[in-house]
Amino acid sequence: MLAKTHLSAALLAGSLATAIGLVAMDARAQSADKERCYGVSLAGKNDCAAGPGTTCAGTSKVDYQGNAWKYVAKGTCTTMKTPKGAGSLQPIKG
Repeated sequence: MLAKTHLSAALLAGSLATAIGLVAMDARAQSADKERCYGVSLAGKNDCAAGPGTTCAGTSKVDYQGNAWKYVAKGTCTTMKTPKGAGSLQPIKG
């Protein structure tokens, strides 16, 4: 029974290490062809950063929130138009 427990723990550790590695690879791939664009996401549809009192993805409170960003294709952010103006590579104050 002890050997089975050690095997299960080893499989779990291996699976966890694989999952962490895949997430890291995805983040590097995403950053190569994507950029963070502030002020273009709809409420609850941001990828991250939505200001104090929020946890991250999906926590923006209003459409086109200036401090919430979404990944977009590199080079397209500042040409995106919203009812509040263009997207920005930096958080939009106000």
